Amino acid sequence: MSKELANVESFDLDHTAVKAPYVRLAGKTEGTHDIVYKYDIRFCQPNESHMDMPGLHSIEHLMAGLIRNHLDNVIDIGPMGCQTGFYMSVLNNDSYDDVLVALEKTLEDVLEADEVPACNPKQCGWAANHSLEGAKDIASNMLKGKDEWSQVFADEH
Repeated sequence: MSKELANVESFDLDHTAVKAPYVRLAGKTEGTHDIVYKYDIRFCQPNESHMDMPGLHSIEHLMAGLIRNHLDNVIDIGPMGCQTGFYMSVLNNDSYDDVLVALEKTLEDVLEADEVPACNPKQCGWAANHSLEGAKDIASNMLKGKDEWSQVFADEH
């Protein structure tokens, strides 16, 4: 490659050393008056498993609205291209514990959902590509590992 890549935090992460599921602070960006905190919410073990697209797409729709019921100042939550997790950006809230509690409550809400919001051609760019059951399976698997969310690397005890 002739041009150098800009510093991308996730490219510096050793994906062979992490142990999913986990939630980690991936970075923070300080502005004049505000700080944006970026979290890496890893559902699947990199290079070993991934979320299928219909389930991932549906849990994205569900979490986008539901997480805001439990955590103030969420800017965005969106899937990683590798389909192993999500990035979430939060404004002016550096409480890791708040993030963990909000994530747990949000995933429990996903399990109770009876429909995928905005799952129609007017509100979604690929409305035919959804699975509520897939989203629930993803949420359930993530919740099973909640006691491990703060352990990012396999060699941590």
